[in-house]
Amino acid sequence: MDFRNDIDFFKLLTGSYARLLGEPLVPPLERTEDAMHWLYDEAPYGLLAHNTAEDPVFVYGNRRAQSLFGYGWDELTALPSRLSAEAPERHERQAFLDQVTRHGFVTGYRGVRISKHGRRFWIERATVWQLIDEHGVLHGQAAMIPQTADLPDQPR
Repeated sequence: MDFRNDIDFFKLLTGSYARLLGEPLVPPLERTEDAMHWLYDEAPYGLLAHNTAEDPVFVYGNRRAQSLFGYGWDELTALPSRLSAEAPERHERQAFLDQVTRHGFVTGYRGVRISKHGRRFWIERATVWQLIDEHGVLHGQAAMIPQTADLPDQPR
């Protein structure tokens, strides 16, 4: 399913963020369609979401996230989210996601990620939260990435 222009998914992203963190994810805009456009096309931060599959797959990535990770929409939304981290980093990433599951959200996260073309970079000050709807149903997790920093080239 394509969630780029899905109002219900937008409300899940923004509503769960506001309920858990007590602040809005997007600036107040008069029309929901304008806020959806802002989040996908103009947000100054990367935003990713994955589903609840046994091996979760990204279901959303705004243009900033697509640029950071080097994937277009179709590639990104077919990618298991674990592949956004290198193999040695995946255990740490999973432990962090388990913490998000226990607490509902975590702010200030920092971790190494890898792009489609092998560029390694830090995600910094990230907020990760549970995508829980107003009825308490879990739909996945989302991450807001306000800052990144390239890692120097290192031999592997």
